[in-house]
Amino acid sequence: MNQKRNKPADTKKSEPTGRREFLFKIWKLLGLVALAEFAFFTVSMLRPGKKELKNSASSIKVAGSVEDFPKNSVTPDRVNKFFLVRSTDGAFLALSLTCSHLGCSVIWDQVKGQFICPCHSSAFDKLGNVINSPAPRPLDYFPVIIEAGKIKIDLSQKKKRKKFEKNQVTYAI
Repeated sequence: MNQKRNKPADTKKSEPTGRREFLFKIWKLLGLVALAEFAFFTVSMLRPGKKELKNSASSIKVAGSVEDFPKNSVTPDRVNKFFLVRSTDGAFLALSLTCSHLGCSVIWDQVKGQFICPCHSSAFDKLGNVINSPAPRPLDYFPVIIEAGKIKIDLSQKKKRKKFEKNQVTYAI
């Protein structure tokens, strides 16, 4: 009888792990994963970002020749993220494709003659001025350069503005 009572104490270890212990181990693992993600996020926020080297030669894009753009037209350039507007008097204005509210891409509505932001219904006139809020200011613009009949847009100098001014357009001579 003595032998029956003196069973080895490690019989408990050979039993299968219970559900409670299994879930505890899973939660422990998930906690470690969350801690690793938080550490990675913290370190990435503390590191300085990569600064783009702005090469003025590569940031100037040729949109085309003056004759390619009829008067009173709006031409989108989705790749370079701007609209080239030519007014009825022949002036050129390059407007940013990005809404000044939350950064959505605006679209040109030919029928209404407006730029429309599909995200929050902001509307802008042909010169980029706000017609319908919530946009807080007009669309940003890029300087336009006309050399030898070619239209060039300087994409490195995106300019914010409070209103349209005559010095923001470029006339073809």
